[in-house]
Amino acid sequence: MDPKPKKRVFIGLLVLTCLILSLFTFLLWYIPMVGLKNIHSSLPLIYSIVLAVFVFFMFSGGLLLVFTILRGKDILFTQKLRGIIAKVLFPLMILMGRIVGVSKEKVQQSFIELNNHLVRSNHHRTKPNRLLLLLPHCIQNFDCQVRITGNIKNCERCGRCEIKDLIELADQYQVKIAVATGGTLARRIVVENRPEAIVAVACELDLTSGIQDAYPIPVIGILNERPFGPCVNTKADIQKVKTALLDFLEPQFLSK
Repeated sequence: MDPKPKKRVFIGLLVLTCLILSLFTFLLWYIPMVGLKNIHSSLPLIYSIVLAVFVFFMFSGGLLLVFTILRGKDILFTQKLRGIIAKVLFPLMILMGRIVGVSKEKVQQSFIELNNHLVRSNHHRTKPNRLLLLLPHCIQNFDCQVRITGNIKNCERCGRCEIKDLIELADQYQVKIAVATGGTLARRIVVENRPEAIVAVACELDLTSGIQDAYPIPVIGILNERPFGPCVNTKADIQKVKTALLDFLEPQFLSK
């Protein structure tokens, strides 16, 4: 899938939201002005300044986001910007998408791609033992009787699913690897391992909630492939996982 259209979905919804908020702000400024003047002569000026500051930060944040995407480099406050997108803008974009007919799944995909772009533009580097590769349990073959959620190294590496390849990739770069059955276990794994960065494979819902929960820890999210439908025998693009790991690892560990 082409990542650029995904990012454009989020940016387009963001621009539309800013325009609507600007109109709403103008109405908030225009309608009460007469009443405020009757209360105190200085209130209209104070009120106007407050709304002007709100509009300034709204548009400057949007422009900063666009410039960061266009340049592909960290400009200013990328980490704070990720937090604002994850905690504030993303829920608004879901609502705005519903209003204009953009599916929740497409907004989630756009959010993940935009988050990945901001994380990569920040060039955050870490040591292998502080990097966590977090996988969903649905990548394991559905008929497998081996329990790997407690310890992924229990995998017998039969090759019927991609757990074997992902373990070998984690071993190659000496990064931590774990499997989660859901958001609660994923949060516990993050707390126990205390990573400085995370590469996560999951569906749209789990990735978006995981990115939000993990902030300010940088997360690169990789959507799983679902040839048999959701939550059963899903797959991961091994090359994408490898690229994401290398994006986080310090230069001295990239020669492996």
